[in-house]
Amino acid sequence: MAGRINDDDVKAVRDAVPIDAVVSEYLQLRNAGGGNLKGLCPFHDEKSPSFQVSPSKGLFHCFGCQEGGDTIAFVMKIDHLQFSEVVERLAAKAGITLRYEEGGYNPSHQRGERIRLVEAHKAAAQFYVEQLDGPEAEIGRKFLAERGFDQAAAAHFGVGYSPAGWDHLTRYLRGKGFSDKELIASGISQDGRRGPIDRFRGRLMWPISDTAGDIVGFGARKLRDDDNGPKYLNTPETAIYKKSQVLYGIDLAKKDIAKASRAVVVEGYTDVMACHLAGITTAIATCGTAFGGDHIKILRRLLMDNGSARVIFTFDGDAAGQKAALRAFEDDQKFAAETYIAIAPDNMDPCDLRLAKGDEAVRDLVEPRTPLFEFALRQIVGRYDLETPAGRAAALDEAAPVVAKIKTGSVQREVAVQLAGFVGILDQEYVVHRVNQLAQWARGRGDQRGPARSSSRAGAKHQQAQAPAGPSGPSGPALNLRSPAHRTERELLKLALQKPALVSPAFDAYGTDEFTAPPYAAVRECIAEVGGAELGVTETREYLVQVLDATPNETVRKLVTELAVEVFHGKSIDEAYAGEHLVKVRLRAVDRRIDDVQGSLARLGSNVAPDHLAAAQNEVWVLQQYAQSLRNSGADAL
Repeated sequence: MAGRINDDDVKAVRDAVPIDAVVSEYLQLRNAGGGNLKGLCPFHDEKSPSFQVSPSKGLFHCFGCQEGGDTIAFVMKIDHLQFSEVVERLAAKAGITLRYEEGGYNPSHQRGERIRLVEAHKAAAQFYVEQLDGPEAEIGRKFLAERGFDQAAAAHFGVGYSPAGWDHLTRYLRGKGFSDKELIASGISQDGRRGPIDRFRGRLMWPISDTAGDIVGFGARKLRDDDNGPKYLNTPETAIYKKSQVLYGIDLAKKDIAKASRAVVVEGYTDVMACHLAGITTAIATCGTAFGGDHIKILRRLLMDNGSARVIFTFDGDAAGQKAALRAFEDDQKFAAETYIAIAPDNMDPCDLRLAKGDEAVRDLVEPRTPLFEFALRQIVGRYDLETPAGRAAALDEAAPVVAKIKTGSVQREVAVQLAGFVGILDQEYVVHRVNQLAQWARGRGDQRGPARSSSRAGAKHQQAQAPAGPSGPSGPALNLRSPAHRTERELLKLALQKPALVSPAFDAYGTDEFTAPPYAAVRECIAEVGGAELGVTETREYLVQVLDATPNETVRKLVTELAVEVFHGKSIDEAYAGEHLVKVRLRAVDRRIDDVQGSLARLGSNVAPDHLAAAQNEVWVLQQYAQSLRNSGADAL
């Protein structure tokens, strides 16, 4: 086993890699105020952003599902990695050489599985790119040139060539230190009669990257007639490649998708290339599978469920393209964005269109034309003979349930009126009533199939139904946040975690019993365990890491991250604000102690011993004087 990563190096990695830069690789972040950023949580479905990132603290927290932690915790959860794997991955990005205790430098074969598989793909991609320049790859270069892609375009997208031999790449990667087991697990190689052989041979190669930019798979295009394999061959399902969870081009397009609030979904690798080269840098494609729910989740995090966002699907106009569009419409309800379909003249895909009519024709193609819901309804209705009453009734029977899924009443009614026109039923109110009836039946059955939305003919801003509840919050004693005491204690703990200089050193003299909510008392205890808030005056981020490490369980840990990123309620967070909350918490603790002592005396009555009575009365007098001093002098009396 490899040694433990040096603690100083772990700290260096945390400091060197900004959490907002890492999180932004997976979702769009916007200003949330108070120096924080917000976005749609990647760990549960939600329609409004409750996921917050604090760059200054190096922490994230979701107020919806209660997930939280630092940069390392975020990557561990979103990419399902071990702690050491994440540190190694981030260290590589930051150019930090890690030291390992109890074993010296970590040998490459002992590193985490995901990192090794990603490294194998990176090395393979470079190998393929180099092979594209060779004599054997002339057929591949010709294929690209015939589709309008020069050498610069191939280099921009990392297109390469896999030699036709049995094991050229396998032998190359062995020489780079990768084991046969790793090559098989990566999907780059496959078992042969005498050991591993190359999976891809004699094909044009496209690297497929995840949202973070790591190459996780390949798409391979057949070039020769004697190749008996499928036209396109993709990497099989592996530990790092799930075809339903990757989008080709997302690493290149994600920033522009977030910036423009628009995504263009095309059908193939060359279509993505054609769109990008034509200036449509928001183009992406699925990889050997239909566009589905996991793809929608990726786009929603980038589009932030902006009501003005648009997703344009460019399917061929043939039967297969129409079928793909209808499949996409089945998941349309999961979007908040407006969804459209664009079909090129003569059923050309973007690549063919660019060759035939140039870049401007491609740009014109992806301008929104037909709302996807309208296209889907027309396709459904078009299957029936609308010249007969039976045909119109059958068309309505199939199409009305689709419209009934729209949860927003005004939009549902407008689309129902449109449906009446499509079918040819003059009594629009009959169709509206029928759709309403189906919607009511669905609600009565508890037919919750995810948040609904739709477009109107005029492009009206649609509303999204309540998203399914995310994972429940942390277990533990409930907090009555309507209690003034609890609100004040919460605010004081936020000050101690986020702005320790404002409450130190007074805060460190506060006892755990001064916090009446048990979860808050647990957080106070964690702060005390690491040496108090004064530790965070000079280095807040490392102080927060130590507090998180001191938490006794996941419940308290989540509460600490929540308090460390939550915005303050006051307008000016200064010494006066901090002093006000220090005084309130202390004053309530003093008043509680006075009540306890007086209550104890009242219960004892005449049975109290004289010396005990005198001591108790003296304590009450001292406490009352202290309380009065706090009321008169504020924080100066602490």
